[in-house]
Order: sequence, then C-alpha cells, then structure tokens
Amino acid sequence: MSKHKQFEAPDAVAAERREFVKSAGLLGLGAALMGLTPGLRAAAFAAGSDAPEKTEVKIGFIPLTDCASVVMAAAKGFDKKYGIKIVPTKEASWAAVRDKLVNGELDAAHVLYGLIYGVHLGIGGPKKDMASLMTLNNNGQGITLSSQLKDKGVTDGAALKKLISSEKREFTFAQTFPTGTHAMWLYYWLAAHDINPMKDVKTITVPPPQMVANMRVGNMDGYCVGEPWNARAIIDKVGFTAATTQDIWTDHPEKVLGTTADWAAKYPKTAVAVTAAILEASRWIDASLANRRETAETIAAKAYVNTDVDVILDRMLGRYSNGIGKTWDDKNHMKFFNDGQVNFPYLSDGMWFLTQHRRWGLLKDDPDYLGVAKAINQVGLYRQAAEKAGVAVPKSDLRSSKLIDGVVWDGKDPKKYAASFKVRA
Repeated sequence: MSKHKQFEAPDAVAAERREFVKSAGLLGLGAALMGLTPGLRAAAFAAGSDAPEKTEVKIGFIPLTDCASVVMAAAKGFDKKYGIKIVPTKEASWAAVRDKLVNGELDAAHVLYGLIYGVHLGIGGPKKDMASLMTLNNNGQGITLSSQLKDKGVTDGAALKKLISSEKREFTFAQTFPTGTHAMWLYYWLAAHDINPMKDVKTITVPPPQMVANMRVGNMDGYCVGEPWNARAIIDKVGFTAATTQDIWTDHPEKVLGTTADWAAKYPKTAVAVTAAILEASRWIDASLANRRETAETIAAKAYVNTDVDVILDRMLGRYSNGIGKTWDDKNHMKFFNDGQVNFPYLSDGMWFLTQHRRWGLLKDDPDYLGVAKAINQVGLYRQAAEKAGVAVPKSDLRSSKLIDGVVWDGKDPKKYAASFKVRA
C-alpha cells in the first residue's frame, strides 16, 4: 500500500485490505489483521506463516531396521521440501534416548511406543510430559530362542512351556526397555502360552545391538527385539525365530516419532514439518521393492545399523526363514506407510500399552486411559502434516484388532480389558 492510500475512503482501504488478505491465502486472519498498524500487521503475517521455528532438528535413533524412515527422510532430501534439516543421531540404548529427550539434547527420536507412555507417567524413568507425533512402523519385530532350547526340542511356545515346567532352573529372557514394545510383545507371547513372565521366568533389559552377543555367551534363553537382530542370530547360528510380532498382533504399532510435550508446544510448525517429511519418506520406502532395497543398503552403513545388507534385506522384503527349516513370504512384514494406515497416532494404540503396563503391575492403579492418550498422541499436528504431505487420515481415532490369544482390542473399555487377562502380575 502506498503512503497516499491512507487517505482513501475507508471502504476503499478496507476493500484493498481484504483483497490483500485473500491473495495471501489468509482470509481466516482477515478480521484480526484489519485493525493492526502496518508494522504489527507484517509481524502477524510472519507469525501466521508455515515456516518452521527451527530449521535443524536432531532426531535420535537406535540401530534397527525401523529407523529407516527417519534416515531416509534426511538421505533422500524429503526434509528440505519442508524447510528443515533432519540430523539423525545414533544412540547406544533406549535409556540414552529417554535421557536425551528429557534433557533436551535431542529434539525428537525414533523411540519405543511404550517408552514415551512410561516416561509420561513416571515409570521407567523420570516423569516428563511427552508427545508422540506419528507412528513410524508396524510389524517386523521377533522373539528369538536359543539354539540350546532347540536342541532340547523347543520350537514354539507350547514346547517352551513344557520345558520350563519340567526343568527346575531359572530361565532368562531379555527385552529392550521395561515399558517398551519388546517387553510387552515378549510378555504377551509368554502369557498366551501360560507362562507368567513375572513369576515363571526372569526378564532382563539388554540394548538391541547387544542381544546376539549376549545370547552367544549364554546370558539368556530368549529375547524380543527389532530387526535385524533376530535375523542376525540365525546367521550367527546362536538362535532361531520362535515367533514374529505380527504373529502376536498383525499390524501392531511399534516405534513412534517421540518428543517432549514442551518441545511440541514450543515448535508446532517444526513438528508438522518433521512429521510431513518422514511421512514422505515412509511412502517412498513402501512404494516399491527397489526402494526397500535402496533403504536396506543405506541403513546397513556403519553410521546407522552397521551390519551386512543381506542381514537387513530379506526380512525388509518379507522373505522369512525361522532358522529351523521353515521359510515363507510374509505379507505382514515391516510396514512404514501402507497408504497412511501405519502412521496415524491412534488413541487406541497408545491406550493398549497402558493396559499392559497395568496388567504387569508397572502401573499400580488404572490411569485415565483416554485422557493420557489424548495428551500424548498429537492427532491435531499429525492431521496438519498429513494434509501437507497429501496423506489420507482415518475417520476414527480408534481401531480394532484381534491378538494371538483371540482377544479383541478396540480401545472402548480399557479398564475392563486390562483386568480381563488370566495371566497377569
């Protein structure tokens, strides 16, 4: 507007202002902007832009196949499209990820779903309000049993139950974090075979990259972990796959893009930009076998998972071998996108982990299941990111699934569900 326009008739000035707002695509701000001075009006327009508050975002990850979408968002330049630079940072353990999120050394992280919920409630670490921006993957974890158990005739959960009942010694199983996904998959699988993980066996916590080495020296009878550390046990001839986690719950939630509630509130536009970039990477990975192969080649590097490409590739492509003679093509292999169904932060997914924390005594009382899920899962920010990336979102914040024991989980009565299990703490 020229300096002379201020003397025009009020109707003409107002009309020009409306046209300016319309051309900027900011009609929703029109009413608020009309009364501002030119300087304040410019500041309001800047504040109303989509520019991320931070342009460099440090995202922690653990060396696992399912860190792929975070890595590829940076490697393929999807982050640049949204005005940010994603810096993946390799971490040694889930406890390290937790601590660096809480103290602000990391902006966000590829992290266990249940870890975020545990920290929010003050179990499994210092209490801190947390946020989950999106789900990174479904499926693709595994339960590995030692070759020594195979030599004693154990090939599945039923045979394991018989051995534990007959052999009077302490059996040890490892998971990766007390409130995390692998602990919950391991406990659920054992309980489905009438083995109480709190009473019948001993459970320990071991970082994912250290699982195979610990099994090699006899520190555990079995473990639950993400890939490629189940496939690695087979290649190294120290164990076999007794179950995949998609056997336990098809298309289960696994890792999330986690951060603190403070960070999400302070940098909402950055959160949307990061989520949109990783959504684009997730879609790209799932788009073709060639893209999955390139992903495996990228993340196998020393800077990321640090293993042979072949150890990652087969299960990345859904080609499974259990190490004791069975091979199959698994249509429920690790998924990163699946037309956007993977990534939506379903409230029912978050509540499920709370029901299991309650089941196993990690929570002494029933929490406000839905309230906690709504506080952590950033559905609103996700919807904004999905719109930017052109990704469809479901109509409902809840979904329904049947698990390995035939029990249906739909999120509608979490307190009743948590109390319904025969095998519990």
